[in-house]
Amino acid sequence: MRAALFLVFLIFFLTGAIPAQALELDGALTQGGLVVGRAAPGAQVAIEGRKVRVSKDGFFLMGFGRDAPAKVKLVVTRPDGGVQSRVLEVAGREYEIQRIDGLPKRQVTPNPKALLRIKADNAKIGAVRRLDTDRAYFVSGFAWPVRGRISGVYGSQRILNGKPKRPHNGVDIAAPRGEPVKAAADGAVALAHPDMFYTGKTMLIDHGHGLTSVYAHMSEILVAQGQWVAKGQVIGKVGASGRATGPHLHWGVTLKKTHLDPALLAGKMGGQY
Repeated sequence: MRAALFLVFLIFFLTGAIPAQALELDGALTQGGLVVGRAAPGAQVAIEGRKVRVSKDGFFLMGFGRDAPAKVKLVVTRPDGGVQSRVLEVAGREYEIQRIDGLPKRQVTPNPKALLRIKADNAKIGAVRRLDTDRAYFVSGFAWPVRGRISGVYGSQRILNGKPKRPHNGVDIAAPRGEPVKAAADGAVALAHPDMFYTGKTMLIDHGHGLTSVYAHMSEILVAQGQWVAKGQVIGKVGASGRATGPHLHWGVTLKKTHLDPALLAGKMGGQY
């Protein structure tokens, strides 16, 4: 049974100055969740003893991976030297087992030549995920990049052609080939690759502070690397490039090396944005 999400919303989150002792948290305190925090400008923030970037307006990010522990310690040192400490309780989840058959053998068990290509692809993606830019584009919030049937969920154990693989690190959205794909949030295009082994036409957007989103298996990429894009802007089209059994968009969100659940950020799939 999926754990209930614990959401904390505080009134000063996106506008106005906040009191020096205020600490605001907005997001899902659950495995796969992203929390956007706000402290007084000039504060220092540490999560489990590790310092994180804080914007000039006091925004910072916390991400809880698929197997995050039940408790995480947050320490904020204010500009006046005062210290606030909280132990956050992170809700656990149960994950599905997903079986996908009919994939080409070379994409489930790649040959040595393909492995070199995969290594090069992973290096490009890894370089983007090591970015730690100081712009807090993520305050735009997130929305679904395309609408359709959810064919793959975050955290599920993938069994491909009968072979157990790593857990799925995003969501798959089945949609007609050529359907417009939109930027899920404000950011800068950090990678636009025409043909990766697994993910085909692939784009990554940098949302600041180490938060990135990936859009994979597209049939077309409509923006260029280095271009700034706004939430809701069309960036590509749905396809089935790379390792795919049909047209769909793989959408993932990652904070540094921590894969998050995009569905928690975008909420229920509803009307237009």
